[in-house]
Amino acid sequence: MFHSFEKDITAIALPELFTWPFHYVPHPLCVAAKEQVEHYLSTKTEWAEELQAGKMMGVLVVENKAGEVGFVAAFSGNLAGTNNHPYFVPPVYDMLRPDDFFKREEAEISAINRRITDLEYSKEWNKAHEKLNNTIELWNKKFAEFKEYYQQRKAERDRLRYDRNYDEQELIRQSQKDNADLQRLKRAEREDKERCYAEINRLQAALLSLEEERHRRSKALQMALFEQFRLLNANGEIRNLCEIFAPTKQGVPPAGAAECAAPKMLQYAYSNGLKPLAMAEFWQGHSPYGEVRHHGEFYPSCNSRCKPILTFMMEGLSVEPNPLEHIVPAEPEILYEDEALLAINKPCGMLSVEGKSGVMSVERWYEERYGKVDHPIIVHHLDQSTSGILLLAKSKEAHKALQEQFIKQTIIKRYTAILEGEVSEWHGVIDLPMKLDYDNRPRQMISADGKQAITRYQKVNYNPNNNTTRVRFYPQTGRTHQLRLHAAHPDGLGCPIVGDDIYGTSHTADCSTEGRRLCLHADEVVFRHPTTGEEMALRCKADF
Repeated sequence: MFHSFEKDITAIALPELFTWPFHYVPHPLCVAAKEQVEHYLSTKTEWAEELQAGKMMGVLVVENKAGEVGFVAAFSGNLAGTNNHPYFVPPVYDMLRPDDFFKREEAEISAINRRITDLEYSKEWNKAHEKLNNTIELWNKKFAEFKEYYQQRKAERDRLRYDRNYDEQELIRQSQKDNADLQRLKRAEREDKERCYAEINRLQAALLSLEEERHRRSKALQMALFEQFRLLNANGEIRNLCEIFAPTKQGVPPAGAAECAAPKMLQYAYSNGLKPLAMAEFWQGHSPYGEVRHHGEFYPSCNSRCKPILTFMMEGLSVEPNPLEHIVPAEPEILYEDEALLAINKPCGMLSVEGKSGVMSVERWYEERYGKVDHPIIVHHLDQSTSGILLLAKSKEAHKALQEQFIKQTIIKRYTAILEGEVSEWHGVIDLPMKLDYDNRPRQMISADGKQAITRYQKVNYNPNNNTTRVRFYPQTGRTHQLRLHAAHPDGLGCPIVGDDIYGTSHTADCSTEGRRLCLHADEVVFRHPTTGEEMALRCKADF
């Protein structure tokens, strides 16, 4: 499974450090390996439909014991119903083997599923619920009839009292008898329903017992499976998935852990005496529903499943530093300042609020310049890669007044962006609900169960020389990555923002590297001054 390069690579320098897999520029050898894998995939016509549906692939450039440089390749999950194909490295643990304990126990759990389904759709189940419904209907009818009879009897007693032609004791006895009859009816109804519920409860208890057994066995199977994934690192140490995830915030491994391409390739390299040099993962096929993935583009390893695993597996390797932790953004430009308010032009690369990476934030910049304060400063956020106008509150009262305008959506924000490709319509509205892609933070995705996200847009011009479109965005809501995702998603504009290293078609440049930046800039904000109530309009032209 060690593949030699078909093209001449003698002019390509070997990487000095191993790839930081969560944010990287693919090494030229990884690009060459990816092209070779893609050529191989084009010959596997029997996989075409499955690959077209979307699959993450990976390449790991390695040096063998003879000093030869080549690569190994892998796919995430399984392909064509199996984990094993001659061209690709094997899984860390093959749970799809017919004789494996996982398949045997999975069959037992499937049998429980069938028993649950059989019970839920059984004649006994349907008969018990039908009997209850009929009993409820019958008693509703009886009580309706008794109510009419009761009202007639009461009306007759009232008439006799009105005519003063009555024996009061007799009328009291009649009233007591009617009430006693009502209580007997209620008791009989309760007894009938209790018999029906007893039968239903018996069946539901059997169903609950099966469901609890399924849950218990599924959980035990999952944990037993995790223990079978015994992963290596460059120091020769071994840990299973449970041990790797125990110290993390998650505590337990997520489903599918160690089935991605990257862990498979490193495991194979360590097991076969291959020295890892560089690694990259790339997408093949259509984008998954709700997400933005581009065919042939490189992507970072996922955070929820892969980060704890790869962090352990890379121990003993000389790894590139995380480039996101070494961004040095420019100094913010002050656009407006008074006793209540500060408005700045936030540069690309600066965080809005303090984060774990240590990169300079507007929050820290403010405190270094003005001193620590006992009230919130940041009123609204801009993504780290987005530049433009950011309003800061210099008092608690100013913060509250400005925040209320954002909550009531009375503040008008305008962004200028340059998009890859041509936007056909001159103006329109994008209404696509969004939520966090938990496996790939901070990526967002379109989802019906997400929060409403609405963006108005206006096309400014199209540049045929570089096939880009300049647009203005007017977000009506303020979701994370809203403009980036609405621009890139095929149900939105289908044209990613130039320089977008998350949703774009080029993952080789952002504001942390030499070259292109994210071409998204908040260039206008219209609001009311938090103290005077005067309408203000601040503008700041984009530098692209």
